[in-house]
Amino acid sequence: QVQLVESGGGLVQAGGSLRLSCAASGRTFSTYAMGWFRQAPGKEREFVAAINRGDSSTSYTESVKGRFTISRDNAKNTMYLQMNSLKPEDTAVYYCAASAHYFSQLRRHYDYWGQGTQVTVSS
Repeated sequence: QVQLVESGGGLVQAGGSLRLSCAASGRTFSTYAMGWFRQAPGKEREFVAAINRGDSSTSYTESVKGRFTISRDNAKNTMYLQMNSLKPEDTAVYYCAASAHYFSQLRRHYDYWGQGTQVTVSS
């Protein structure tokens, strides 16, 4: 069982930056692939970025490439999402998720989810 808690969301102007954190409980954080998803009002929850266990390889959705960076610190049981050059269309609730078996962009491959943190980008 893994419990995930996101933090770091807030209100920022377009062009600004935020760093989201996802703190995980338990001693097996390093064995999970991790991901960030987001959900804007009236829209489906969508993939943002993922980081694998082991080699920490990464994957991003096209719209955030070059602006967002996903990382993890296994010693601190924490994953991060550095978001730069934020745009109003990045406004959403951001969720972190853990997958025991897949390094994936698919929601159904993730076993545990946090409660989400709101990111609002004003124009």
